[in-house]
Amino acid sequence: MFQQKSYQAKQYGPHFFEPKGQNAPKWYVVDAKDQVVGRLATVLARVLIGKHKPTFTKHADTGDFVVVINADQVVFTRNKWNDKLYRDHSGYVGGLKTKTAKQMLAQHPEEILRRAVWGMTNKSNLARHQMKKLKIFAGNEHPHQAQGPQQLPAGAARNTVVSRPKAKVS
Repeated sequence: MFQQKSYQAKQYGPHFFEPKGQNAPKWYVVDAKDQVVGRLATVLARVLIGKHKPTFTKHADTGDFVVVINADQVVFTRNKWNDKLYRDHSGYVGGLKTKTAKQMLAQHPEEILRRAVWGMTNKSNLARHQMKKLKIFAGNEHPHQAQGPQQLPAGAARNTVVSRPKAKVS
């Protein structure tokens, strides 16, 4: 019986990905204005890892580059601006530093999305390499125009801002 061969991506040198050809990574731009952090992070993680492609291979980097703009205008649901805590530890006794999401937005707005996406990846050398392909900018400008970034394809992106009608009380 005839069996069809399946494609399995290979690691090419120090890149972890195929630098040229049809499977070379593409560049996408995402506007984070008024997007919910967790829902946007799931979309970004899928694209970085490469799960939106039919050529996805777990042990190789098949993902694409993602440029996120307006990261300082993301939103949280409910009261997470005051309740969500970001913790950093220096490694010394008593070296725990804690910030709320509101403080993190004021000091490092890009770090909110970066940590959310990192939480949705495997913790491995490959994932650390894939995270380098995530470029986050607080403003509307980015220095990656030369790469020709395009909008995310419909299969990878989803509408994360949903206006729901309020229920009528009878």
